[in-house]
Formats: sequence, structure tokens, C-alpha cells
Amino acid sequence: MIEVEQLTKRFGPLLVLDSVDLRAQKGQVVALLGPNGAGKTTFVRILTTLLMPDGGQARVAGYDVVAQATALRPLIGLAGQYATIDELLTGRENLELVGLWYHLPKRDYRRRAQEALERFSLTDAGDRLVKTYSGGMRRRLDIAASLIGRPPVLFLDEPTTGLDPRTRQDVWEFVEELVTVGTTVLLTTQYMEEAERLAHYIVLLDAGRVVARGSAYELKEQLGTSVLEVRVQNLSDLDHTAALLAEFAASPPHVDVNGQTVTVPAKAGTGFLIGAGRLLEDEHIVLDDLGIRRPSLDDVFLSFTGEGTTGSEGAENERAHEPTGASR
Repeated sequence: MIEVEQLTKRFGPLLVLDSVDLRAQKGQVVALLGPNGAGKTTFVRILTTLLMPDGGQARVAGYDVVAQATALRPLIGLAGQYATIDELLTGRENLELVGLWYHLPKRDYRRRAQEALERFSLTDAGDRLVKTYSGGMRRRLDIAASLIGRPPVLFLDEPTTGLDPRTRQDVWEFVEELVTVGTTVLLTTQYMEEAERLAHYIVLLDAGRVVARGSAYELKEQLGTSVLEVRVQNLSDLDHTAALLAEFAASPPHVDVNGQTVTVPAKAGTGFLIGAGRLLEDEHIVLDDLGIRRPSLDDVFLSFTGEGTTGSEGAENERAHEPTGASR
């Protein structure tokens, strides 16, 4: 349902996408992960016909995203990072308007609008102007609007950013329901829990290039069988601890200044734990905690990108370089 080969995009001198490949089968969720500015939103904008690529090919639902954009648009849905709804209409009117754009019969788009309001807990606010909605309500309405046409391919660009935990769970459950009836979903997210729960396959972008791909299990296996985590008592010992562990770690350690922790992938497991403990003791480094655990997707993210997963401004660095009129 999604076939991307060697996709490239530049904004002036900045290479935002560098020969990206990606495939998604029918009824599959593919998660696109990466730090802020990695190229995720640019990738989605190209696949949804909003932005022209500079090189490579992309087909969605069998249609070329450039040459057959008009034929493709009725077959896709998009919820971008920022709500694109009309504040001067009610929530219901926004949803019904999307139904009109999909050329649905009046009976169908009214029914689907009502179903969407109910599904996203907006029934009581459905006949209020959107300008009275909170940020979370606008986000829910935007996601609901992307589903009115029941598209076979759905693009969700950080869909649950800013939502409370309960609403986030509701969105996850709804995505899972869509997949069971054959909808293909491309999801960008910085929530590792979201990717681990929903994605059949994960592609990790960094600086516009694919640096890792596979299922959540496969990516964690690439990192190693275990992770050593050290929390020092004194902040002044943090860098020294990282330097000591780096000498015999499987890959460079990650340092978290706020948490006063050093995290290191380790294949040796318990032996590595014992050796690290003795080394730090010999160096008179006082620890608050020392332990071994299984790798998480957060560890994978840190290992391949060197950055944390907090924050949700992934498009800002890309949009800052977009020329006026880049969208169509």
C-alpha cells in the first residue's frame, strides 16, 4: 500500500530526506521514529501530495504521489501535527464538510460525523464553535476528521501529542480497530510506548537517513541482550563514570544529566554488572543505583540517534527551511 524508493528532499542547501526507502503492507502499521528535524513530517507531506520530492519515487495505494496526486487524494486520510480545522464552524460542521469533500451522500456523511463525535467523546461539544474548544478537543476533532472518508491509507503525524493519557488510549484502540478491517497506517511519533503497541514495523530516521529498521523486538535485539544503568550520587562524577564505562561497553554510553544516570548497552549481562561495579568502586564513585535491565525502544532511539524522545516539535526545523509556496 506504500512503496517508497530513494526519496530525497532539499530545502535550499539543507538535505532533509536522503534516499529514504519504506514499504507498508495492507493492514499494517508502520511507525516512523526520529528526533526533531529528522525529516518525518516532510516525508508525510510528500506522501500525502502536499509537497513535491526532489528525487526518488513514492506510490500510495498504487498511485504515484506526484503524477497521480488527484486520483490518490480520495484514498488517503491525514492528521498532521497541528489541527487544521475551521474555528468558525462547529465540530459537527467541520466533520460534515470533510464528508462533502469526499463526495459522500448526505445521509452517510451526517452519520459518520455523529459516529466520530461519539467515538472521540465530543458529542456534547459537537454543536459548539471550534474556537471554544480546548487544544485537546481540537486535536481529537482533527483526528476524527481524517477518518470520515474511511480511507484505506491513513497518515498520522504525531497524532496523540498534547492528549491526556485516557484520550491517547482511545486513539490507540481506534487505530487498532482500523487495522483489523484492513486500513494501512503510517504513524510518526516520539512516544516509544505508542510505537511499541501499534507498529508492526519501525523505521528510525536521523538527519534524513534511515539508520535502523525492523520490528520493536528486532531493534531491541540489535542493541544487545541487556542494558546497564548507573545512577551516581554526585553530579560531578557523571562524566568520569561515562568515560570509564565507555572503555569496555558495547557502544557509547548515554548520559542523562538531569537523572544523573549513565546508560550503556551490554552483551555480557551479569558479568558486565559485576565488573562495572568493581571498577566504579575502585575509582571511589558513590552510586545511588546500579542495575541491569532488558533494552527498551528508548534505548534503541538513544543508541542510534544520541537524542532523547521528549518533545514534539519535529516539523519545526524542517518548516523553517521550506520556501513560500512549497505546499500545493
